[in-house]
Amino acid sequence: MILLVVLTLFFLPNDVPLLESGKGATIRTQTSTPAQLKVISYNIRWRSGDDLQTMIKLLQEDPEIGGASILALQEVDRRKKRTGHNNTVKIIADALGMHYAWAAPPAPKPTDEEETGVAILSVYPLADVQRIVLPHDGPGRRRRVALGATVQIPNRHWRVYSVHAETRIKMGNKLNQYKAVIDDLAHFPADMPAIIMGDFNTWEPNAHGKVTKLFSNAGLKTPFGDNSTFKRKVLFVPVELKLDWVWLRGLEAAAFGIDRKVEVSDHWPMWTNIKMEPQKGTKSTKLN
Repeated sequence: MILLVVLTLFFLPNDVPLLESGKGATIRTQTSTPAQLKVISYNIRWRSGDDLQTMIKLLQEDPEIGGASILALQEVDRRKKRTGHNNTVKIIADALGMHYAWAAPPAPKPTDEEETGVAILSVYPLADVQRIVLPHDGPGRRRRVALGATVQIPNRHWRVYSVHAETRIKMGNKLNQYKAVIDDLAHFPADMPAIIMGDFNTWEPNAHGKVTKLFSNAGLKTPFGDNSTFKRKVLFVPVELKLDWVWLRGLEAAAFGIDRKVEVSDHWPMWTNIKMEPQKGTKSTKLN
C-alpha cells in the first residue's frame, strides 16, 4: 500500500500547473510602434532539436514569417519524453526575445504524461492570461485547450487567442469549442481589438461555411479564404486541407499569406500584417 502511494506521487504530473507565463532572457527592443504589426499562427507539431532550431531561424529571418511581433503556436510540448522533456515555448522565447504564455489540457488519467499545449508569444507584455479547457472529449477522453492573453501594445491593448480544437469529434461539437473562445472574449470590452487564431481542425467538407457563419455573427472577419494550410501523405497520396484560421475584430489586414516554403511541420504558418491605426481608449480589464 505504501509502495503504491509512493509510485502514484512520483508519477503524478497533475501537481504541475498546466498554465505558465514568463519571458525570454532578453526581450527584443521596440524603438517605436510600427505602421504594421506582423502576427503568425502556426501548428509546429511538437518540433524539437534540429527541427526546432530550423523553425526558430525561419521565425527570425524568413521573408514572410520572420520578425513577427505576435505568435500563436499549437502542439507545443513542455515536459514530454518525445521532445526531451524540454520547455519548447521557453526555448523559442529566449531565442526570439519575447514574452510568452503556455497552456495544456488535463491529461486523461492522473498518471499520464503531460499533454501538448498551445502558446502565445509577444514582443509586448502579456496580461489577463486565461487557460480555456474546450468542451467535448476526443478519443480516449483526450481534451484540448485554447489560451487567451491581452497584448499590451503601447497606447492600445489587443486580446489574442491561440486555439487547438479536437479533430475527431462531430462538427457541431467543434463549433461549441470555437464558441467557448468567443464566449471568453465577451468578458472583455466590445471595442477591444481581438485576434482568434490557430488549428481549428476543420477537415469536413461543410466546415468552412459553418465556421465563417459562427465568427461573422460574432463580429469577426478573416482575410483568408479556403486555402489549404495542411499537407500530409495518406497512402502515398498528398492530401491538403484547410485546418488553420485567423479571425480579426476591430483590426484590418494590410497583407497576409500562407508560407508554403516552410515545411518543418505538416501545417504551414499563416501570417498577417495588421494596420496599426489609432485605438480608442480601451482597458484590458475584464467586464464585471
